[in-house]
Amino acid sequence: MTYGYGSGGRGHRRPRALSPLREHLRDTFWFAPSLGLVCAFALWWVASELDAKLVEYLQDEKAYDEVGDLIGIVEDAKTIVTTISSAMMTFIGVVFSISLVAVQMASGGFTPRVVRIFVRSRITKLTLTVFLATFLFSLLVLTQYDSTSDPRLVTTVPLVQSILVMLMVVLSLLLFIVYVSSTLRLMQVGPVVDRIARESFRVLGKQATGGPGREADREADGEAGQEPLGAESGRIAHRGRAGVLRDVNVARLVRAAGRKGVVLRLIPRIGDFVVPGTPLLAVHGDGTPSRRALRYTVSVGVERTSHQDLGFGLRQLSDIALRALSSAVNDPTTAVQCLDRIVQFLAAVVERPLGTVHHRDGRGAVRLIQDVPGWADLVDIGFAEIRGCAVGSPQVTRRLLAGIDDLLLLAPEGRREPLLRHRTLLVQAVERTVPEAAERAFALLPDHQGIG
Repeated sequence: MTYGYGSGGRGHRRPRALSPLREHLRDTFWFAPSLGLVCAFALWWVASELDAKLVEYLQDEKAYDEVGDLIGIVEDAKTIVTTISSAMMTFIGVVFSISLVAVQMASGGFTPRVVRIFVRSRITKLTLTVFLATFLFSLLVLTQYDSTSDPRLVTTVPLVQSILVMLMVVLSLLLFIVYVSSTLRLMQVGPVVDRIARESFRVLGKQATGGPGREADREADGEAGQEPLGAESGRIAHRGRAGVLRDVNVARLVRAAGRKGVVLRLIPRIGDFVVPGTPLLAVHGDGTPSRRALRYTVSVGVERTSHQDLGFGLRQLSDIALRALSSAVNDPTTAVQCLDRIVQFLAAVVERPLGTVHHRDGRGAVRLIQDVPGWADLVDIGFAEIRGCAVGSPQVTRRLLAGIDDLLLLAPEGRREPLLRHRTLLVQAVERTVPEAAERAFALLPDHQGIG
């Protein structure tokens, strides 16, 4: 599989240097509210200037009666603005107490890894941003009320600012309704697994299309004129903190390798745990990129993310299914819903190239080689652990068999082995565990709804 970088690629879009940064900011909960507070301050400054210009114009025109009318209007609005500023923080506390309860319930009912769905939720961040911006804006407006009521001496009348406060309150109420509806949906298993599946397909959308299996991809690349990889001339160790390799900045690594005329090979996979001193990059060719050129090219964190991790979505779906199949929960229907999405994802990648990815520079030369999960890896992530826990639940075994049979119809000959292996192991486990012949026959009857 090949990614292009610039004009030398094979029709694929150029890696974006700021893409990892954008994804990391989406995984934070402070950036959007902080940006909202800055925007609220800028909006207040513009509105205060407009109010000052309005009063100055009326005073220049000797329209003191109109100034007096404005003072009367904003004095009536002052009570409302004061009430808003004092109540908004209480409202924020109540609203986001709902978030903490929802996150706790989702973490306990599904898997702790779904918490990042709440963290990345745009409506949650937008709601918090607008609430905090409204609170700050109302406080700033209160500083603009003049102590004098003489139309000839007043310097500003916060008319535009008061109107904006009212509009922001209306927006906050509308967002509150949308936020509660969104939060309630994310407490249900259906929307959660759907969100995980959509994130997985977004990662898949960044992958190249076409081609057979993993080893065939490597052989086909060589037959198509793929230049042989030179001997390894050195390795670059990881010097950062220990943690999970979340993503790599492909654009920076391609540029760093291109300057030295070498090929870099990423040794760990995305999602691997790396510790300081372990090999991170292998260098093929003469020369080694400097440490300065390799700064900020890899991101290590405390947990995996779905930005570049093709198997992380399947990992989450499998975890939710395993928890549902535990004796403490005993919810096979949830496991069936997870299997629906697992089969959907595997059906989408059954004919796509998987395995080694070659990233090229603008001249078409391979500069970065990266290993990603192959077809057998993805099948094992999706089915292995669920299969081991599904024996006592005929609803799950029937759905799992139906899913495997569907994938066998879609899979090319080179990708049938992992599916046949899991099917055989499932049948053997049921035959070994269920003594009654009728129960075995029922549990081994493929059904797309489990027990439809």
